[in-house]
Amino acid sequence: MITPPKLHTYTTQVTWTGNTGSGTSGYRSYERAHEVSADGRPAIPGSSDPSFRGDPTRWNPEQLLLASLSQCHLLWYLHYCSVNGVVVTSYVDEPVGTMAETADGGHFTEAVLRPRIEVAEASMAERAVTLHTDAHRSCFIANSVNFPVRHEPTVTVAGTGLS
Repeated sequence: MITPPKLHTYTTQVTWTGNTGSGTSGYRSYERAHEVSADGRPAIPGSSDPSFRGDPTRWNPEQLLLASLSQCHLLWYLHYCSVNGVVVTSYVDEPVGTMAETADGGHFTEAVLRPRIEVAEASMAERAVTLHTDAHRSCFIANSVNFPVRHEPTVTVAGTGLS
């Protein structure tokens, strides 16, 4: 017997706040400012990338997509470490995404996650590296995009700086 997938539904609200008085009467007549919100959560100030007349002080969709990939990987990775006896004491990721702009829009060509992880003991370092494969395989967001998501982890041991 095949078990049907358990479905989860997510909702957000995106509200354009960039009407400067004349709506979208011209390409330069409006701001790309908007807010992303959901019940009970603080609003995220959004805009387009500055290359597309956006506000550089606000989050753009490309950054949010990259952040989602990184967050999902982090959460799965911490789960796999905790159930496999790997004690992570620090985790910082600085992912990089590449987008190709084309005549009809554009698309991401890849994302590279570059987490720097610190583990409690040297005996955990090798397993800490291999668990990234499990995290990647389980990540809901990485499984939902149509471009490659790679990971280049660095693992050090707490108090030693050794890899």
